[in-house]
Amino acid sequence: MSVLLNPYLSFRGTARQAIEFYQSVFGGEVTISTFAELHGNEDPDDQDKVMHSALTADNGFVLMASDTPNSMDYSPGNNYSVSLSGDEDAVLHGYWDKLSDGGTVTLPLEKAPWGDSFGMCIDKFGVSWMVNISGAPE
Repeated sequence: MSVLLNPYLSFRGTARQAIEFYQSVFGGEVTISTFAELHGNEDPDDQDKVMHSALTADNGFVLMASDTPNSMDYSPGNNYSVSLSGDEDAVLHGYWDKLSDGGTVTLPLEKAPWGDSFGMCIDKFGVSWMVNISGAPE
């Protein structure tokens, strides 16, 4: 059982190139999934874009990135989130409750198309957070 804290960067159509660049800098393994593969949305222009990617560097740290869908606002300089992930359901739900309290829930913490529970919020200080609970029950 574990809980991880990772930076999550957002791009507009260049996430694949960015994560591959960071791999050339830090080494390690990259995984990339598109919106089409994860059934992330129905916009034909987004299907080949990156819905989620992760670089696990040789030293163990993880950097995540995705393309912002056309339907969402994208503002360079605000293109990051802090990602909390793992399989500690109670711990991660507790973090979610505290982070979203007084903030803005942009995507409720609920079952996601990939089978985990996932949510996004902006805390009361303006920091964007993502919470992903692996294999969490509905």
